[in-house]
Amino acid sequence: MNRIRIGIVGAGNVAARHAAVLSSFPDVEIAGIADTVLDKARVLAGEYGVPAYSGHEALLAAGSLDAVYVCVPPFAHGAPELDALSLGLPLFVEKPLALDAATAEKIAAEAARRGVPTAVGHHWRYLDVLDQARALLDGRPVRLALAHWLDKIPPVGWWPHRAMSGGQVLEQAIHVLDLARTLVGEVGEVHAVPSAATDGQEGDIDRATAAVLRFRNGAAGLLATSCLLGWKHRAGLEVQADGIALDLGEDELVTHTSEGRRVERDPGHARTRVDRAFVDAVRGTGDDVRAPYQEALRTHRLACALTSSAGLGRPVALEDGDG
Repeated sequence: MNRIRIGIVGAGNVAARHAAVLSSFPDVEIAGIADTVLDKARVLAGEYGVPAYSGHEALLAAGSLDAVYVCVPPFAHGAPELDALSLGLPLFVEKPLALDAATAEKIAAEAARRGVPTAVGHHWRYLDVLDQARALLDGRPVRLALAHWLDKIPPVGWWPHRAMSGGQVLEQAIHVLDLARTLVGEVGEVHAVPSAATDGQEGDIDRATAAVLRFRNGAAGLLATSCLLGWKHRAGLEVQADGIALDLGEDELVTHTSEGRRVERDPGHARTRVDRAFVDAVRGTGDDVRAPYQEALRTHRLACALTSSAGLGRPVALEDGDG
């Protein structure tokens, strides 16, 4: 079996997770790992006996790649994707796509022009419990959606700074926004109300956000986020349709009906399945990429609209074709 050679840009925790999964596939070879902090690249590359590079340029220049993973902080997106696409390489990008909409739009346009396989790390789309939720909602349109991401500030220095992370809605809650689009539909208008950082808190990102989402199909939605805690308190999506209420998280689905309450645990395969689907797309042997770049761009536009609304202090409408 010919193995495909994948280069990884980024050497943080998310890159390490993908490297562990990819290295378990018999038809994949990790070709090299790049990071602007060379020591980090060396540590991760050393686990797999592959070269380390001080930036994506050197990784791409080394050649012999079949695909590239871009697992970098929000502020570092742009050049790695565009340079990989200039070589015609398939691209897996971790969310969020960028700090802003313009950078992601530019990458999306180039990916479409090149016609290469793409995927984005919205691994929640591969949850077994999401498939179960969709089946339960078949013929019963969602009328109310309650999305929440109530958590802590991750222990990385760039995260509390708006110019580097884009804020919690973009960096974390984008997972549940993507889930809302998947289960409910496209959003036409948002109105976000932020609670800013106070004196003594590191950085300048909002510490909490409450938002109203108006879906194009008539459903109503709410989003609540906070990074005030020392633990991950809650992250998921609740939806209600006629006669049924569902509470969906990364680990389980709780179903409420007049007959009672039922809990289904997810087997935990989503993080592997998202990588397997991309590898199969690159090999031309599968068609299960559930969030190609163009599709993930819709969720990114939605997150950017919420961020814009919070900053402007007024509702923001999304154009047709946006999230």
